[in-house]
Amino acid sequence: MANVLIIEDEVDVRQLLKRVLSLEGFIIYEAANCKAALQMLEKETVDVVLCDVKLPDGNGVDLIPRVKALHPYIEIIMLTAYGNIPDSVQAIKNGAFDYITKANDNDRILPLLYRALEKSKLEKRVAILEQQAASRYANFDSVIGKSQGIREAKTLAQMAAPTDAPVLLLGETGTGKEVFAQAIHATSKRNTKTFLGLNCSAFSKELLENELFGHKAGAFTGAIKEKKGLIEEANEGTLFLDEIGEMPLELQAKLLRILETNTFIKIGDTKQIKVNIRIIAATNKDLQQEIREGRFRGDLFYRLNLVTITLPALRERQEDIPLLAAFFVKKITQSAYQHVKGMTNAFVERLQKHDWRGNIRELRNVIERSLIVCQGDTLTVEHMPIEWQYNTFNTKSISAFDLASVEYLHIQRVLQYAKGNKSQAAKLLNIGIATLYRKIEEYKIDT
Repeated sequence: MANVLIIEDEVDVRQLLKRVLSLEGFIIYEAANCKAALQMLEKETVDVVLCDVKLPDGNGVDLIPRVKALHPYIEIIMLTAYGNIPDSVQAIKNGAFDYITKANDNDRILPLLYRALEKSKLEKRVAILEQQAASRYANFDSVIGKSQGIREAKTLAQMAAPTDAPVLLLGETGTGKEVFAQAIHATSKRNTKTFLGLNCSAFSKELLENELFGHKAGAFTGAIKEKKGLIEEANEGTLFLDEIGEMPLELQAKLLRILETNTFIKIGDTKQIKVNIRIIAATNKDLQQEIREGRFRGDLFYRLNLVTITLPALRERQEDIPLLAAFFVKKITQSAYQHVKGMTNAFVERLQKHDWRGNIRELRNVIERSLIVCQGDTLTVEHMPIEWQYNTFNTKSISAFDLASVEYLHIQRVLQYAKGNKSQAAKLLNIGIATLYRKIEEYKIDT
């Protein structure tokens, strides 16, 4: 079973494609414009997109990086008018799988779609294998820091690792909860088995249930083949459930059953399946408060919090910032920016003055953004993002024109580093993709 989204404003063309692909067993979603397509992609899982170049509210070629930002493993096939080569070339540059000419390449649609689907499946599988490999070779050496809070968390995690006890990791977004989960798995007796992770906030209730539990063939419309869920895939290993506070109550009951009986039932089935998995859960929410407000089950909480580890926010571990910054500089410069050898004291001091609402994830982002614009061998305050420089210097002596010039240069260099990939550039710049598009238009940046 595979899901295909057709983005096409011409109803006749859209319906023709839907009929052809439905006969092949594909589940079809439809959108007539860019806005409807993005809304659809926010709530549905899609494997391949067929997208017209000319849409009522935008250009399909420009839509490609926005789709990839939402779902990196989606493959996109563009539908172009006859002879429209420039759009086709730009589509490939933007990350499209391929393109076909409407009304002239009908025989190519299905073979092309199947190849795109295979590529999508392969990339997802590679990502899972990379995650498994990373967790297998991870250990607590990857937890950087000497502050009391991080030492206490690390000690408790090391004590819990050899057991099969569920672990609940608490902490703000970006504090390293998945790093801890991988280290616990890597130092446990399950370390040669599978480690799989899932962000519970990334799916609707129906999709989350399907991802976790899988389904029997015929369980619902389009369920042509039986599917294993992550619980079954992670048998004998570890399942990491991030943002568990976002899990719907009905699924919480099913998860509780697994913790209590080591059994579950697939969607559309009546047979119980026995599994042996370890659950590591994480959240940035106050689950006690969620229980009081009826959004989280108390019985599940008490099963999960047998071992509870709280990870401190980065602003609570100031002495660790120089260590983490040095670690990221060394790690990132192993594959790029080899000319950079270190940081000035002023650079490190400026890092320590920041409040780090994005925690370790934000710190890495700032280091990488600074490395992009560094031409010498040492990171200085001048290489920091423009908003940091704005806070650091006496802004009364800097004109709005100067600030705009620095911002223009910074965005341009980041786009060059990302080879024009706007979704990657937006992540490095720590801004939304819509903001980046607005800045590109405002500064007339050639991409």
